[in-house]
Parts: sequence; C-alpha cells; structure tokens
Amino acid sequence: MARKPTTTGARRPEFHLPELREFEEAGLEPDGDYDGLVLRGRDFGGQDAPGTRFMDCLVEDCAFDEAGLQHARLIDTRLSGVRGVGTDLGDASLRDVELLDARMGGVQLHGAVLERVVIRGGKIDYLNLRKARLRDVVFEGVVLVEPDFGGAGLERVEFVDCALKAADFTGVRMKDVDLRRCGELEIARGVERLSGATISPAQLLDLAPVFAAAIGVRVEG
Repeated sequence: MARKPTTTGARRPEFHLPELREFEEAGLEPDGDYDGLVLRGRDFGGQDAPGTRFMDCLVEDCAFDEAGLQHARLIDTRLSGVRGVGTDLGDASLRDVELLDARMGGVQLHGAVLERVVIRGGKIDYLNLRKARLRDVVFEGVVLVEPDFGGAGLERVEFVDCALKAADFTGVRMKDVDLRRCGELEIARGVERLSGATISPAQLLDLAPVFAAAIGVRVEG
C-alpha cells in the first residue's frame, strides 16, 4: 500500500502572458498602473513608486537599487534577472508571480503577502520577510543568505534544491512546509518553531546540536 503524503505540496503560479507592449515611460510613478508591458534593461534605482501595480508584465534585467515600492501589487507577472540592493517592497502583494535568477540584497518584504509564487535561481542576501504571509510559495535552486522569517506565516511552502543559510525562524507559524529537498539547511534562530514542517532524517541529524541547544541539553562525549 502506497504511503499517503504527509505534506501538502504548494500550488505553483499558472499564467500565460499576453502579447506585451514596450514600457516607454521615463520611470515608475506612485500608484502607477502597468498592464501588459515588458520592462527590459531599465534602471529604476532610487525611484519612489509606492502603490505601483504590475499585471501581466514581464520585467527583465532591470535594476531596483533602493527603489521604494511599498504596497506594490504584482499579479500574473514574471521577473527575470532583476537586481538590486535595499529594494523596499514592504506590505506588497504578490500573486501568481515568478522571480527568476535574481541577484538582490537587503530586500524588504516585511508584512507582504505572497500567494502562488516561485522564486527560482539566483541569490538573495538578507531577505526580510518578517510578519509576511506566504501561501503556496516555492524556493527552488536559490541561495538565501540570512533570510529573516520572524513572525511570518508559512503555509504550503517548499524549499527545493536551495541553500538556506543562517535562517531566522523566530516566532514563525508553519503548516505543510517541506524542507526535505533543501540542499543546505542552516537555522540560526527559531529551530523550536519547526512544528508544521517536514525534514529528512539526514537533516534531523545535522540539526541535532541546534535542537539540543534550543532545549538546553548539554551533549558530552
């Protein structure tokens, strides 16, 4: 008899981009509404555009250093090869979004809502997801250095072939979180919050010292 899966898998985004028009404006505007556009090779560094809405868009090889995109909404949108340090997407909403091969650092996604999102490839340093809500999110083949999930809610989240380095899970709430295929799993804080997650036997052995420290157990030979 086949074993029933113990973890419900994440639903991935499903969208098909329509025929796109070129983005021809000088820059992004606060509360801007961008629909059915391709934004390619543009530098949006330092631009302040809170409340911006992207729908059915393709964003390729664009820079977002220190861009202010608080409360932005991204729907049915693919971002590929984007880069930026200090990009502020606090309280943003991402639904049916693909983020591919990003090179970013210090991205602010605190308080954001991510639903049916795939983050594949690339490297993101110091990702701030504090108090964010993630549902049906897949991290695949990406390197995450010191990501902060403090106080976040994770439901049907998968980590596939990625490196999770010095992750902070303080105060996290988890349901159907699958860490078994995470190639490198290093938890700096919050290991006691893994209730609702699934790990492999090998990961359990690797994390044994962290679990022991969390509950105050001294291990001596």
